[in-house]
Amino acid sequence: MRRDRQVPAPYAPSDAERWLPEEGKSPRRTPFQRDRARVLHSAGLRRLGAKTQVLGPSSDDFIRTRLTHSLEVAQVGRELGQALGCDPDVVDTACLSHDLGHPPFGHNGERALHEVSSDFGGFEGNAQTLRLLTVLEPKVLDEAGAGVGLNLTRASLDATVKYPWGAGDGPVRADGTTTAKFGVYDADRPVFDWLRVGAPERGRCLEAQVMDLADDVAYSVHDVEDAVAGARVDLGRLRADHAQAGVVDQVRSWYNPELTDDQIGSALERVLAMPFVPATFGHTMADLAALKDMTSQLIGRFLSAAEDATRKRFGEEPLARYAADLVIPEATEAEILALKGLVAHYVMAPRETEPLYLAQRTILFDLADVLMGSGPEHLEAHLAELWHAAETDADRQRVVIEQIASLTDTSAQQWHARLCGMLSEVY
Repeated sequence: MRRDRQVPAPYAPSDAERWLPEEGKSPRRTPFQRDRARVLHSAGLRRLGAKTQVLGPSSDDFIRTRLTHSLEVAQVGRELGQALGCDPDVVDTACLSHDLGHPPFGHNGERALHEVSSDFGGFEGNAQTLRLLTVLEPKVLDEAGAGVGLNLTRASLDATVKYPWGAGDGPVRADGTTTAKFGVYDADRPVFDWLRVGAPERGRCLEAQVMDLADDVAYSVHDVEDAVAGARVDLGRLRADHAQAGVVDQVRSWYNPELTDDQIGSALERVLAMPFVPATFGHTMADLAALKDMTSQLIGRFLSAAEDATRKRFGEEPLARYAADLVIPEATEAEILALKGLVAHYVMAPRETEPLYLAQRTILFDLADVLMGSGPEHLEAHLAELWHAAETDADRQRVVIEQIASLTDTSAQQWHARLCGMLSEVY
């Protein structure tokens, strides 16, 4: 019997196990290389090309989509993970997968679907990612013909889990609250418990921590690049105290209320004072090159700080899974949050009240009403199968939500036009 190439050190054979054992595969690739290929060729990843990152994919040829963002996260994460000793394909797989569960219209769509499904468990993009990888993505079937998703290895699946707990079970904050984010629906507990064998409660493996940092770094730096290039952020004016105050308030209200104004303000000033951060921006070749250099320099700064701090605590041996935690210096974390707050203040928060955002939510609400009332009639064939196999009304409603979540921004608009009548004039 042919087997996969040997599981690379420092991983154990159990890390390469799959929920459904597979035989007869080519021995030329490691199990983790095969995982990455499965995600790369998945329908879910392709759909991200027409899903909103911060701005809609049709708003500008330059704007990043969920797909381009995911590719950039994978590049950032792969380099950091490999430098620490993680298998680069495990990290790459996690980074490519991290946004698969996001619905059309970005976080606006996520909030809308959560509201629609609040009576049967809610909607969470991260939990939906796990469901896609283990149930919905058509690749591997069990003996009964039920889908087991891409059937990734334990190490790769665990690396995709940013929030290793169910709804309401997250770590308790100092004020007694818990995060609204979660990584698994109740229906997916069996495979979640399997992939978490040997993991500490609520603890994330090193690869998942690398993926999370890569996401934050790419999100903060590249979205600033998009905002500057799109004339939504003026780095010159941002050097004024009154402009910085708005960013500081945004960081505390959206991301981390425990940081002080001084911590955030100092971090923002440090970034703006760096010699590679341009004071002005036009659209000349020199301006565009300077903007690209800024993104490269910032990414290098953040990753080097995390790598150095992690090595200082855990030594120079190859690190993977639960042998170490990623160490992010407080100053680095504050700088990343300052950049996220910059985009939130000047791009995301102002759009919350725009007619476009209301129209997007209306599209998803309308689709949910129609599809929940029409049974499997309009569902894609593979989801109609799940609807027929569902045992409860809540399970059938969940299938409807999964259908809507799978749509791109464009296809959601098309489905709405076909099933619900004319679209809003904002489109």
